[in-house]
Amino acid sequence: MSETTPSQPTDRPEHSSNELTGDPTPEELEAAQAANAFDAQNELAAAQAELATLQAKNTELSDSYLRAKAETENARRRAEDEISKARKFALESFAESLLPVADSLEAGLAIQDATPDQIREGAAATLKQLKSALERNKVVEINPAAGVKFDPHQHQAISMVPSTQEANTVVSVLQKGYLIAERVLRPALVTVAAPQ
Repeated sequence: MSETTPSQPTDRPEHSSNELTGDPTPEELEAAQAANAFDAQNELAAAQAELATLQAKNTELSDSYLRAKAETENARRRAEDEISKARKFALESFAESLLPVADSLEAGLAIQDATPDQIREGAAATLKQLKSALERNKVVEINPAAGVKFDPHQHQAISMVPSTQEANTVVSVLQKGYLIAERVLRPALVTVAAPQ
């Protein structure tokens, strides 16, 4: 007969019903939940840090934008003021250069018994003053000589006339034109040679 021995501990662990079915044990579930919670906290902390960094950068960029916008607005205002002052002082300078012309005209009109030669001489001197004032302010005559090629940018043809000159050249100037700072203020009125 065989002897029965009381059950002795074996080296093999006992299998629970969870291990046999493949379900995690409560300890494993708890460890997994703790690991997930730790990972979630780490991810949350990283996301919050990134959010704080992005908010700081957004604030910095917003401040930079507002400063740049204010600087641009100030530059625009300064430019407008400078343009306004330049126009004002340019007109002031031009008017100031015309004052001697007005003085000469008034002085000429004040002479009651002037001879025709004196009137002519005074008018010539006054015209010289006027031309000088215009030139100082960059107002230049357009007075093409006969035979100069017709330039539609500076000349205005009043009529075409028969001429021995080459076609489309200036025959005569009826009224001088003027440029101001290289821009046509008034074109010269001219007659142009007709094609033969």
